[in-house]
Amino acid sequence: MSERSAHIIAAFRSIVSPRGGNLARYKPHEISAPIVRRLLEYAGLEPNQIDELIVSNALGAGGNPARLVALASGMPERVAGLSIDRQCCGGLDALGLAQSMIQSGHAEAVIAGGVESYSQRPVRLKHEHGAAPTIAYDQPPFAPKAEQNPNMAEAAERTSKRLNISRYDQDQWAVRSHRLAMDARQVLKREIVSVSAEVEEYDTYARYLAPKVCRRAPVIYGSITHGNSAVAADAAAFCLVVSDKLARDLNKSNLRIVKSVTLGADPAFPALAPIVAIKTALKQAEIRVDQIDQVELMEAYAVQALACISSCGLDPTRTNIKGGGLARGHPIGASGSILAVRLFHDLIDQKGKFGLASIAAAGGLGSALILQA
Repeated sequence: MSERSAHIIAAFRSIVSPRGGNLARYKPHEISAPIVRRLLEYAGLEPNQIDELIVSNALGAGGNPARLVALASGMPERVAGLSIDRQCCGGLDALGLAQSMIQSGHAEAVIAGGVESYSQRPVRLKHEHGAAPTIAYDQPPFAPKAEQNPNMAEAAERTSKRLNISRYDQDQWAVRSHRLAMDARQVLKREIVSVSAEVEEYDTYARYLAPKVCRRAPVIYGSITHGNSAVAADAAAFCLVVSDKLARDLNKSNLRIVKSVTLGADPAFPALAPIVAIKTALKQAEIRVDQIDQVELMEAYAVQALACISSCGLDPTRTNIKGGGLARGHPIGASGSILAVRLFHDLIDQKGKFGLASIAAAGGLGSALILQA
């Protein structure tokens, strides 16, 4: 019996809007539902043909956000919805889980991706036994030891010093990200689903960023500034993953999921974690780095993208060719799936070409996904 393969036959996202912006009044399931419905419409599938809906979400109040998304999208009640939290890596990892379900024969069609609303994230409180009062906190620990659990900007600065990546280089990459996003604004509309008629159909944060503006940007930590790091944002992005048989039956152009890898690395240097994931994915897929035609690399910090490019031998001219997270924003649970959506729309009609998506997460996690048209 030949091995089953998984294919992305549809991929869409919402706009990415900074916290407090145009998506601020929409709940996560309200941002997600129009995208899920558009996937089905594009693919020509009925809701009752979907076996599972996997949703990455990092900042919600727990429960099962995927169930809300499923019901709001008109999925049949039997679609339970599976919520996952692997922080920034979750959107890509949802696709890896969908691939596994398809390959194992447990599903024929799975919708997978992520959603985040920084604007509507709940206030978090902690209460240690016998202690008072209850204390509000913004970020949970990602490692048990303090030295393994740095502030993310501080960890990014450590990376810049370790690899000798200057603020100038980081600022230049940020300027490039915004410029490419602005130049591609009209083209990017094809991958965006409108949440409502009241919301713009383009990512609102991108601008033609002048180098002198970057130089004046407030410093967060060392060489890390508000100009070369991504802003907190709201967004959703989902892909429709199906079996090879269903892909043939539907006769739709698709991207085959070649390899999905998530690995842990040094939690003190989370920006470097994708390096291990990328190299492992390429090795397991028996693909050389020079065979990768397009790369979508999350830019939580410019230094993170630059570190991965240099350490993995990626071609910067093939990386984030229509801008990246610095120009969009960082909707944590959705950022990984946005990378996959980007690859889908750029590679879908380029038979045989390979795409690579990769992202880092707090705690020293790195995920990589290889797709082939």
